Amino acid sequence: MQDTENAVPTASKRMPWNKGKLTGAKPPLRPKHVWSIRTKLQVEGRTRDLAMFNLAIDSKLRGCDVVGLKIEDVAPGIQSIGRQCDRRRPGSPSDSK
Repeated sequence: MQDTENAVPTASKRMPWNKGKLTGAKPPLRPKHVWSIRTKLQVEGRTRDLAMFNLAIDSKLRGCDVVGLKIEDVAPGIQSIGRQCDRRRPGSPSDSK
């Protein structure tokens, strides 16, 4: 026979990942924080990140909304060329070697 003590599962003693952390809405960035982030991105030469940050701040978008943006959302009517596409035409002088 089994012991009834061993058959009852015990609650795990794990600590919640967010224990002691602030949850809920965060306070908005202050202007000095915005400018310090912009300056850091400029100094590091992270043009793409700076453009995304400026777009988010200027349009008041949330992070999840900025990440979901597509080129058509930002610049409608502009065709984008994929990275894998070759812009040269077949038979151009640079092809013959």
